[in-house]
Amino acid sequence: MKIGITNCAKYSNYDKWFQGIEDVQVIKLGHVLNNHHQVSQCAAVVLTGGEDVHPDYYNPEYITRLNPSGINKARDAFEWKVVEKVFEEKKPLLGICRGLQFVNVFLGGTLIYDIPAVTGNTEHAKIAEVDQRHSIRVEKNSLLYEATGLSAGEVNSAHHQSVDVAAADLEVIAHAGSIVEAMQWKHAEKQPWMLLVQWHPERMIDQENHLASLLRDEFLRISRKAI
Repeated sequence: MKIGITNCAKYSNYDKWFQGIEDVQVIKLGHVLNNHHQVSQCAAVVLTGGEDVHPDYYNPEYITRLNPSGINKARDAFEWKVVEKVFEEKKPLLGICRGLQFVNVFLGGTLIYDIPAVTGNTEHAKIAEVDQRHSIRVEKNSLLYEATGLSAGEVNSAHHQSVDVAAADLEVIAHAGSIVEAMQWKHAEKQPWMLLVQWHPERMIDQENHLASLLRDEFLRISRKAI
């Protein structure tokens, strides 16, 4: 079974997350490779973390408030094609951190350009390059609850942006205070499986945490069914 994973600075973390699983072969998808067509070869796709989504996609005025070195328009344009193909071919999709934000923007939602600047909340970005940790609440009627059996848990955190206005077709299914932590299709029974999470399950130190291990297991179970 082939799983597509979008390229990013910490791509190796995602690749390692699937290593040792006998039936899984990873395909790297990236704008340098210009290989969005390989989505067709994949049972499912993982949208990874990384740079800020360019505000041209949701509010161009924010460009003056962001560090240009933290934006990659070539990646945005490539991943736009990836998501189009994923939806067109009805592939399961797991979005992680930026992946959640990107899909929300793709579907017409918006982002908080900087959580501390807008909300004063400093509990989500890294401190001295180390992930923070915090608790989340999970809605029981959700794919995340079905996968993990958890209505609450603890996750890592390393982001300064988050969902502001949720896309009309998306439902918020987990949160940490006012910050969106997970989303799915609003009418999940009518759509291909998609789970979007704000934390980084692929690099959680406690991989036995159900919000890491069982999340991956459920993604792979759904992916195998999609072949």
